[in-house]
Amino acid sequence: MRPVTRRQADHHAARSAATVAQVMSALQRLLDAGEAFSEISVQRILEEAGVSRATFYAHFQSKSDVLVRLTNDLRQSLLALAQQWDPSAGPDSLAAFFEEVVKIHRAHQSVITAVHEAAAYDPTVDDFYTADLEGFDETALRSLLADQAAGLTPAGLDAVSASRIIVWGGAQAIAHHIRVDDGSGDTVFARELAQIWWHGAYRRPS
Repeated sequence: MRPVTRRQADHHAARSAATVAQVMSALQRLLDAGEAFSEISVQRILEEAGVSRATFYAHFQSKSDVLVRLTNDLRQSLLALAQQWDPSAGPDSLAAFFEEVVKIHRAHQSVITAVHEAAAYDPTVDDFYTADLEGFDETALRSLLADQAAGLTPAGLDAVSASRIIVWGGAQAIAHHIRVDDGSGDTVFARELAQIWWHGAYRRPS
């Protein structure tokens, strides 16, 4: 049996990457067209992508696997933004941060809608969706505890509950806002969310 050359291996890898991109683009088009993720079958994706079932399952475990990989651009954008996140920097800084978060979510609205839908019944998607929020929750908790230790945040604040409420509640508020607002209210929404975070937790009156 002849050994596989480097050129052959590179060619195979390129074809595999092209197939993955083809399938992911197919699901993206279906979601952008307004189709509900729960109503999109694997067969529908195969037809849109123009690949066989065997090819699909050689690269993906399920349609949920396609969705999870499709959210990678969103995750990378949010992770890059998170590097700049300083929750205790003040309400103006928080407002600017949340406006960027809303902007990123709008750019990936159809995928996010699918993730919210699938997370309710698919553990694979739910695990992926909650992982990032848990990271934000931990960051908010650390900053609240640090501000408490510095005497900036009231000692009576329950930091665990507060971080949970503002992070997970904020995520739901952002998702709902994007569904019902055409974008004209994004700046105001971001400002109000920042004020609630700041005055409701970080600098709550004693």
